[in-house]
Amino acid sequence: MIRNTDLFSIATSGINASNRLLNTTSNNIANVNTEGYVRERTEFKSQLVGGVDIGTTERVINQFAQNQLRRDTTQLGEFQAFKQKTDGLDNVLANEANSISTGLSEFFAAIQTSADDPTNLASRDLVLGDGKALLRRMQSLSDFMLDKEEELNLEFESQVNRANSLIQSIGELNEAIIVANGNNRFDQPGALLNERDLAINELASLMSIEVRESPNQNGSKVVNLTSGESLVLEDGSFNLLELGGDADPTFKQLQLTTSFTGAKQNTTLNIFEDQLGGSIGGLFRYRDEVLNPAQRDLGQLALAFTDAVNTQNRLGMDLDQQLGGDIFVAPTFQGLTYQGTDPNLSIVGQITRGAGSTLTDADYKITVTSVTATNLPDEVTVELLNGDGSPKVDENNAPIVFTNITINSSGFSELPNGFEINFDSAGGYGVGNEFLLQPTRRAASDIEMATNRAEDLAFALPIRVDADLNNLGGATLVSTRVTNTTVDAALGAEASAFDGSGGIHDATAAPGGTVGAPVQIDFTSATSYEVRDVDGNLIVTVTGVTDYNNLLEQASNTAGWPAAFSALDNYPGYDFSLEGEARAGDSFTIAYNTDGFNDNRNALAMGALQRASTVQLSSNSSSTPRTFHEAYASVVSRVGEDAASADVSLQAAEAMYADSTEWNQAVSGVSLDEEAANLVRFQQTYAAAARILSAAQDMFDTILSVAR
Repeated sequence: MIRNTDLFSIATSGINASNRLLNTTSNNIANVNTEGYVRERTEFKSQLVGGVDIGTTERVINQFAQNQLRRDTTQLGEFQAFKQKTDGLDNVLANEANSISTGLSEFFAAIQTSADDPTNLASRDLVLGDGKALLRRMQSLSDFMLDKEEELNLEFESQVNRANSLIQSIGELNEAIIVANGNNRFDQPGALLNERDLAINELASLMSIEVRESPNQNGSKVVNLTSGESLVLEDGSFNLLELGGDADPTFKQLQLTTSFTGAKQNTTLNIFEDQLGGSIGGLFRYRDEVLNPAQRDLGQLALAFTDAVNTQNRLGMDLDQQLGGDIFVAPTFQGLTYQGTDPNLSIVGQITRGAGSTLTDADYKITVTSVTATNLPDEVTVELLNGDGSPKVDENNAPIVFTNITINSSGFSELPNGFEINFDSAGGYGVGNEFLLQPTRRAASDIEMATNRAEDLAFALPIRVDADLNNLGGATLVSTRVTNTTVDAALGAEASAFDGSGGIHDATAAPGGTVGAPVQIDFTSATSYEVRDVDGNLIVTVTGVTDYNNLLEQASNTAGWPAAFSALDNYPGYDFSLEGEARAGDSFTIAYNTDGFNDNRNALAMGALQRASTVQLSSNSSSTPRTFHEAYASVVSRVGEDAASADVSLQAAEAMYADSTEWNQAVSGVSLDEEAANLVRFQQTYAAAARILSAAQDMFDTILSVAR
């Protein structure tokens, strides 16, 4: 039985218990507006000899609700960052003032207007003016994207620094919690636990993490990335995140560096950003899925446009009766070295003239596989990469790699997909050297005008075809085609039949030196004709003719066509077609288009580029190219789709976050109504316990007075 004298201990334990309950309730009420505060609860057990034990105070928390809140916090952080950035780019691309499509329409409309009167300098000036305006639009968009890339790198650094600070804080709090638990086994260190949970939740908003209790049951927590890499270890030590880039220092990649002390060697691990989640993962996702592709697609469009217009202008004759030159200047691209390659070694790239329609949006990784005795590369392997450094794949999902590509000892060497490179250092290259070239990344910012002279617009074709006045047949000219105007007195592989002085090669200037370039077609019947040079020398006789399309091309496929002509890539570089029926004795003569000021044939061909498919769709060469307008529309629509998809995903993430927050608050949040009721109840138990103590004192005094 409980002795009467035990009333003192019962009353005292009751008062102490009620006092602790009042303290816990008061603390809950005081922290109702404290961020991250988890309400506390004090629990007691009865003692065998009467009264209650000391009791323990612990936080009221549901681990499942807490974990769900962290997951939803990570998802919300990712979609908020992704949507905010994507919306910014979408708004700029959708703005009519920045529209490349509008600039393209205005440029080609000016060409069509000028084609109506090709000698009008005012309309020619308008073409150049609209060309400059189009370049400004391209440069404005490209510069905006480059600025956003720099801004993104600053955000990466800021958020990674914050993540490192949180990781360090969690590790230090783990150590403090272990010490606090060792010093007081009755009460949880609530303030420390709340601070740690707050840091963990903020870290979860930055990246996707997994949190578990330490198996040592000492109160510490282990924090890992969801991909498995450790951030905070059981002993309170932690790892740090850092940013790096190989070979492009402005292309940030996330790495995890251990922070061991003592003799243990530290290591660095690459982190897969696509699995990172949180706001940092959202920023990486925006860069890799939206910004980088848009940058490169814009650069590809700009280079394809530049090359197409330049190529067509070079096929014409300008107002000074000279062969056309470039209207725009396409930039060259300096290569970057990967780690392990001497940074002093140099490589330069440029688009191949006339091959802009085969250019893709790929980056190029160049690996030297063989060098000469003087340490100059003579063979390389080329890998096509996406903007994030991952391999580009073909229609079979296989990486696109070109091996055993021969490199010239000097000058540029052509690569697949409309690109060429030059190793321009004096030597010192070695097998295994690796270089990165990014031809489309900032190309739209670097294109410039090559001329400000309206006379340099080559709106005429450099040749004309005249029918002999004595022709008796019904054959008439339907088209004249110029495909090459390269002037090369040394007769390199790219040479045409134009001599650059307003004439066409005679026998002394033409390849082979026996006959001149073809300039005359003499029909010997309706189905046969002879091809002659400017001096009347017979070049070849063509028989069995079924149509009059591209007569010189048919001649080049006939036995007897000079082998020296066939050895060149595109000689003579012109052709023509007839319709109707020729008769024996009919003759057609090709001549340089001297005084052809009113000729607008090349202007019409240049205007037709607006509807030509000149922008490669993908790295698959068999795919159908797109027009300039289609290429730009695909960039705008893709970014718009990303923005719309991000909006839907963000709304879903916000709803899930609200639900998990409500669930967590229902368990761990402070309810003022509940705490106020507890306050009244605990005051009453405190008063009752005090009354027991008073009664025990009265009983003790009565016993003492009887004894006296």
